Amino acid sequence: MATITVLDHPLLRHKLTLLRDKTTSTAQFRQVAREVSLLMAYEVTRDLKLEPIEIETPLEAMHTEHLAGKKLCIVSILRAGNGILEGMLDLVPSARVGHIGLYRDPATLLPVEYYLKLPTDIADRLVILVDPMLATGHSASAAAARLKQAGVTLMKFVCLLAAPEGIATFTSEHPDVPVFTGAVDRELDSHGYIRPGLGDAGDRFYGTR
Repeated sequence: MATITVLDHPLLRHKLTLLRDKTTSTAQFRQVAREVSLLMAYEVTRDLKLEPIEIETPLEAMHTEHLAGKKLCIVSILRAGNGILEGMLDLVPSARVGHIGLYRDPATLLPVEYYLKLPTDIADRLVILVDPMLATGHSASAAAARLKQAGVTLMKFVCLLAAPEGIATFTSEHPDVPVFTGAVDRELDSHGYIRPGLGDAGDRFYGTR
């Protein structure tokens, strides 16, 4: 069974409250989501491997550490995933970036792929797959499967909010991919929206309806 980690930090909980509030403006929503993403990236990258290195400080030589091997690749599920991507890049600006374009068919609620662009060496990197919501779980599962087809063997999935139904779907299809989320909400409604949730993340990021 995949590991489900709820990142229960006071600052994160406070900022999630701001994101949930329907009176939060588009500009504030975008800024707070960026801050939340940076906080989540800090926790998700906690187990990155280090290796020794010798450097010169302004005063003397010293033995210290830096990240080992190739850096991360952050893959955004378009379009709303870009709202998470930018905050993570604030923390790890050297990370490579990939995009998977998926939209949810309104009738079946199943994902349809319309775009894919990944680094050529993605199979050699730890991939952090990001999407604000893990609702039905179908889009995240399809994206994870697509990345595995590209050779990815080390992957984590990060979302702001998750529903029990989405967790069940994703973990049943990808038990090897740990999930990191800010909160697990009550349920999905008949339209596939997380309740209580925060509404449509893409619309709130970009001021669309």
